Amino acid sequence: MGNTESAVVQKRLTRFRPEERPVIDGVFNKLVSGGGASEKTITLQMLQASMGSLASESLVGRVFRCLCSIDPDLAAPAFGKDAQRPASQVTREQLVIFLADTLRGTAEERAPLILVMSQPPSAAAAAVTRGQVVEFVQDLISAVVQILVSRGRLDGWKPEKMADSSVGVRLLAEHVCSELKAADAGGCDVSCLEDWIFRTPQVSLYLEMLADEGLSVALSSCPPPRLLPPCRETPWNELDSLLDVPTLMFLAPQVPDGCSAPWRLAFSTQVHGESFTRMMASLTRGGPSLLLIKDTTGHVFGGFASHTWELKPQFQGDSRCFLFSVFPTMRVYTATGYNEHFMYLNQHQQTMPNGLGMGGQHEYFGLWLDSDFGRGHSRARPKCTTYSSPQLSGDEDFTLDSMEVWHVGKPPKAEEDEEEEEGKKSILFVDPEVQALMEMTGKTLHSEGLREPEDD
Repeated sequence: MGNTESAVVQKRLTRFRPEERPVIDGVFNKLVSGGGASEKTITLQMLQASMGSLASESLVGRVFRCLCSIDPDLAAPAFGKDAQRPASQVTREQLVIFLADTLRGTAEERAPLILVMSQPPSAAAAAVTRGQVVEFVQDLISAVVQILVSRGRLDGWKPEKMADSSVGVRLLAEHVCSELKAADAGGCDVSCLEDWIFRTPQVSLYLEMLADEGLSVALSSCPPPRLLPPCRETPWNELDSLLDVPTLMFLAPQVPDGCSAPWRLAFSTQVHGESFTRMMASLTRGGPSLLLIKDTTGHVFGGFASHTWELKPQFQGDSRCFLFSVFPTMRVYTATGYNEHFMYLNQHQQTMPNGLGMGGQHEYFGLWLDSDFGRGHSRARPKCTTYSSPQLSGDEDFTLDSMEVWHVGKPPKAEEDEEEEEGKKSILFVDPEVQALMEMTGKTLHSEGLREPEDD
């Protein structure tokens, strides 16, 4: 290596800890080892041998073109009027710059890499279309899903018993790109991509996973990110879930506990039958829950309840609740603050609606399931007042095809223990008014001296 090239590489290597630098520098040796000791550059075939089991041929080609486009003097890809015909091989300097920018770079440094990887072969324009970026993100998410499967990071989930991931990949890519705003000229240049990467952290996370896993970097100081919550207490032998892996990657970060708390199947029409009473029983115990509904038009949508549901003719819940859609688009609709009609659950009332509702108002819920089960509505004209959600179902009044309820928070064991302890207490200890009444009537409080003192 020349002095200039060595300076560029050394500057990039300073982003890594001293014990990590030999690992980064050794990635090149691992890639070229298959080509013989005399090899000094990386070919497309070498990259395919390293990444091919995790990434599609299309994505491997995108990464290779990006590596080839990096100008060590600029320490960044060259494109537009500065671009020259890229070489067909990759040097050590180009690889180190790529790894430093993908693993430890800023949005400003990652934007040019994504621009080049979004371009079709043989193109070197200074901007790309939004559709081209979406296609790149689809390739990227497909690789991330494959990494989770092949590396055994599913943590209890069974893709073979879940919905088709290819549909979820496309929908998640559209969602991730929903914040991408094109420039005035209609294309997405480096500044557009930089702004998008800054506001959409999933892009950097997925890119880091691709570089780390696809190129076998494996920095010991950086444990693999958790993208899926653990799945527990789920009868997979009876269930074909409405969820798929990309949908989980979309929904899990939205709930307060993220991927840390296990998800547990509480109710499924496939497993437990179409019973509002059975569904209600699952909701009134177990803590926070996520409802997932598919109607007969194919729309998939639902809501998150921030705590255990209570059976009563009043609204409940708090601003952590939200509604969401999964198909035909992935979107989350959070509380607006306009009202507090977050959750509603009622049954066997003469004068109040009987069923489950989230958002809006009586007869005009953002999401409603009738207590007769099988029927519901999503009436939002133009938007649900509580969550600002549009109509979620295919038809305003929909027919249920299938439904799942997942408990998605830590089991409320502490609350149950508290209630059990409370139940053991004397009525005199629980209700001071009863105690005062007993004293007024001259009754002796035999348990007063036997009670253990409370902690301060």
